[in-house]
Amino acid sequence: MATISAIVITLNEEDRIGRCLKSLEGIAGEIVVVDSFSADSTAEICSDMGARVYTREFTGYRDQKEYATSLAVNDHIISIDADEEISPDLRRSLLMIINQDTLRDYYTMNRLNICCGKVVKHSGLYPDRKIRIFNRTNCRWGEYNVHERVIPGKGTSGEHLKGNLIHHAYNSFDDFDRKIRHYSVISAREYHYAGKRTGPLAPYLHMSWRFFRNYFLRRGMFAGRCGYRICSITAKGVYLKYKELRRLQKEQDRNGE
Repeated sequence: MATISAIVITLNEEDRIGRCLKSLEGIAGEIVVVDSFSADSTAEICSDMGARVYTREFTGYRDQKEYATSLAVNDHIISIDADEEISPDLRRSLLMIINQDTLRDYYTMNRLNICCGKVVKHSGLYPDRKIRIFNRTNCRWGEYNVHERVIPGKGTSGEHLKGNLIHHAYNSFDDFDRKIRHYSVISAREYHYAGKRTGPLAPYLHMSWRFFRNYFLRRGMFAGRCGYRICSITAKGVYLKYKELRRLQKEQDRNGE
């Protein structure tokens, strides 16, 4: 039987972390939680549920997950966010693979977003396929600190699992808008630090394309007002990202850096 370690990063998640950790029962041999000094009872709940809890100043989603991965006992890692849980179908798939003697280098799974209490399978939010189980010896965390992802090494092999990772994305559209604005600023700074530059029309062009793709090509138009709101907010987030990148770029140019 294969054994895997679960990693979770947290910050003020007391209202949902219990649901997340409970879904890992029977799946993970251990749970490693890296908490960014939560002001609520998140750390206590995690500890009471048997997780090993560490505290670390938040320096980015990728950085936190890299650190959590380094603390795990097992080489195979399942990464899950505090607002996610394993569905019954995905649980069955996971139980099948951990009962095998060996595991693949990585496994992908679909993420099903629940927004304002409703399942969303339009507007580019599904299937939202992710690598969430990986062997840390030949896969690594990469990309930017807000859109982190697991990058498989050369010669690795993977498999797609049946079932969904359920993501309780947001409770209201105001909550969604705040999250998108937050991620937009972080993304812009990451792009800037990476040396990426943009032109004056980029915010408008990227915003227009994102709305067109999600609303028309990815069927947001068939979801009524909900689909329109989701596509509008995500498009605005892209606009804000490139607007902030443009501002940072102009500031750098003025300073002659």
